[in-house]
Amino acid sequence: MERNYIMKMVCETACSKEAEIRQAAFECLVSIASTYYEVLEQYMPTLFELTSNAVKGDEESVALQAIEFWSSICDEEIDRQEYDSPDSGDSSPPHSCFIEKALPHLVQMLLETLLKQEEDQDHDDDVWNISMAGGTCLGLVARTVGDGIVPLVMPFVEKNISSPDWRSREAATYAFGSILEGPTIDKLAPMVAAGLEFLLNATKDGNNHVRDTTAWTLSRIFEFLHSPDSGFSVISPENLPRIVSVLLESIKDVPNVAEKVCGAIYNLAQGYEDSGANSSLLSPYLTEIITHLLAAAERTDGAESKLRGAAYETLNEVVRCSNLSEASSIIAHLLPAIMKKLAETMDLPIISTDDREKQAELQASLCGVLQVIIQKLSGREDTKPIIMQNADDIMRLFLRVFGCHSSSVHEEAMLAIGALAYATGAEFVKYMPELFKYLQMGLQNFEEYQVCSITVGVIGDICRALDEKILPFCDQIMGLLIQNLQSGALHRSVKPPMFSCFGDIALAIGAHFERYVAPAVQIMQGAAQVCAQMDTLDEELMDYANQLRRSIFEAYSGILQGFKDTKAELMMPYAQHLLQFVELVSKDSLRDESVTKAAVAAMGDLADVVGENTKQLFKNFTF
Repeated sequence: MERNYIMKMVCETACSKEAEIRQAAFECLVSIASTYYEVLEQYMPTLFELTSNAVKGDEESVALQAIEFWSSICDEEIDRQEYDSPDSGDSSPPHSCFIEKALPHLVQMLLETLLKQEEDQDHDDDVWNISMAGGTCLGLVARTVGDGIVPLVMPFVEKNISSPDWRSREAATYAFGSILEGPTIDKLAPMVAAGLEFLLNATKDGNNHVRDTTAWTLSRIFEFLHSPDSGFSVISPENLPRIVSVLLESIKDVPNVAEKVCGAIYNLAQGYEDSGANSSLLSPYLTEIITHLLAAAERTDGAESKLRGAAYETLNEVVRCSNLSEASSIIAHLLPAIMKKLAETMDLPIISTDDREKQAELQASLCGVLQVIIQKLSGREDTKPIIMQNADDIMRLFLRVFGCHSSSVHEEAMLAIGALAYATGAEFVKYMPELFKYLQMGLQNFEEYQVCSITVGVIGDICRALDEKILPFCDQIMGLLIQNLQSGALHRSVKPPMFSCFGDIALAIGAHFERYVAPAVQIMQGAAQVCAQMDTLDEELMDYANQLRRSIFEAYSGILQGFKDTKAELMMPYAQHLLQFVELVSKDSLRDESVTKAAVAAMGDLADVVGENTKQLFKNFTF
């Protein structure tokens, strides 16, 4: 009864005289859609009428909420369908198929919104209007109902795609791009194959919006219909040359279009990532693609529409997905070019904080590219020497990047240093004296806790690279880690990686870990106690509890393995606690699979290390 009354009031208010009040009523309906999906059945006819009237004729602020109502229903049904998958075996929550029932009318309503673009809308993140909301909702509908949407949208596309009016052309392209995720490949392949050449020509359309949406649609085609390793791609050796030449021509377009073209190249490269070890179809074009991406990143208008960042991200993906046997010399030539660019950033004139931010952003992008190149080339024995020969110069550059920023340690430079440590192995020790102060700064950076977290990860990489050679630095590192773990001021997400880092250090220095074992295990026991008292209903807390428990087991495993050959008896006093902790975790049905694996591994390591004493130890733990 109360529910009926609430719904009646909200629906009446949705027809109020004042737009602000109507908007608030629809906001209520959006919340109701996502929270009370199960009980909506009887109200749906009314809600459909209300929302379609609002979408067709009300002010934009109200219409946006009315579209949002249907987006929320889609989200609910998509979740329920994923839940329905036979492997989960759970009984699924009720699914009322609202979208399917309303499909023809709903799609018609959404297609009409696509024609209401703003004259000068830029597809930036912060612009949101009715045509974009309608397209987003259409994409969700496609994911909800799959193949059923295609016959409802294609007539609209065919009717408008060649219209003299730019709004019609753009709307048709947007509609086409929006339905590429959801329907089956069998359903989509023929229409995409038929439309591809048309879209490639449309990159030359006279209207900026149409070109922008065309590039976005191409990017979606390459994302969803181009995976050669699974056996299907709309791209063939025959049409690839044309596709590449169109993309490389369009990347010179205005920034908002060029940024979408970067996305298309990104997805194009990604599709070829695992396509057979012998050869990649993209290899012959690599030099050209890299040249054009670097040119896009250099553009004076590169800051608009985030073009510069997109160009570098795409460059990284192109390098990462390239076929190394064919691309090694190209990547080897790219290395000095990027190093030179990074060196040039040190001399940028810095007058304002804005200049400083721009410099940091450019350095971040370039360090990111170097990281990918280092990982790519060090992955194979025949190309590894290229990194070894340049390692000193690369490291010098990273240290100079740190030097530019007195207050904070540069995240991307730190990540790239981790990759370099992995590539150079024990040789890396020569950089430690200079690098060490920056590792300390990173560990002490509580404000930007991601920096702290990344630094902890890099220390793990360095331990694996240096083994015992890390020893001279361990007192200070362990001191800082223990201090950080005891601090209430440090963001909690950094703490699990710190426990894992204990394990990395113990594995690297073996028996020398003896002097740290008491304080380290004491903190691990404290954290284990915290885990036991966490509120299991809070989902975010449970995620954190799982990370924390896994990392405590990883720390135990590292310490046990480090002591195995020489100091096994050192761990006997702590064995009891470890087993109690495993018992506690084993009783928690909500634990993550990775926690179970880590716990079992730690028990195995314990048995391995204490040998004969295992029988005595495990006698009391029949669980």
